[in-house]
Amino acid sequence: MSALADRIRADLRAAADPLRAPGQQAYMKSEMPFYGVAKPEGQRIVRAAAKGTTDAAVLRATAVELWDAASHREERYAAMQLLGFRPLRADPAVIGIVEHMVRTGRWWDITDDLAHRLAEALDARPEQTSALVRDWSVDDDFWIRRIAILSQLGRRDRLDPVLLADAIEPNTGDREFFIRKAIGWALREHARVAPEWVRDFVAGHELSPLSVREALKHL
Repeated sequence: MSALADRIRADLRAAADPLRAPGQQAYMKSEMPFYGVAKPEGQRIVRAAAKGTTDAAVLRATAVELWDAASHREERYAAMQLLGFRPLRADPAVIGIVEHMVRTGRWWDITDDLAHRLAEALDARPEQTSALVRDWSVDDDFWIRRIAILSQLGRRDRLDPVLLADAIEPNTGDREFFIRKAIGWALREHARVAPEWVRDFVAGHELSPLSVREALKHL
């Protein structure tokens, strides 16, 4: 086990709040227990433990170790946080780790957080990552399809509307709640910078009422 992973685990255990933990677990409907560490405190712990670590390989390995050996959900949150650190933002090896986390984590808090890593990859390697997003948009695993749909969150005027449409269109008939919600969320976010594009997209596609309601929420 790596020293960085050991320190993060130890610091999370030291910050545990047994009174908070059951409520967190119930809210997230998680089989894995929580330590009861509030999100800001958990993030502070990870930043402090990893301060000065610039070796991308160490950060990657620690993230995978924390994820695969996690006994509590905050260890998985810590693993995801490490993937967003600056030395890994242009690292193509992160995408394989993201895929592993989404396929094994299988819940919205994991998928939605990791979508930001795809957005960073689209900035760093647009052609390769766009091809990946299109492949993931038709994957058998709906969590992989969800992250494809949400892959441009936060990109604002850098968002590629053709890629957004390509990620959404194969999924418009899906009845899965988390897919319908993701479609609406992705469109709602893009409506902040391109409201007419979103109105036209909604008008031109047979979307679920939930997707439409979310997409047009602020229009």
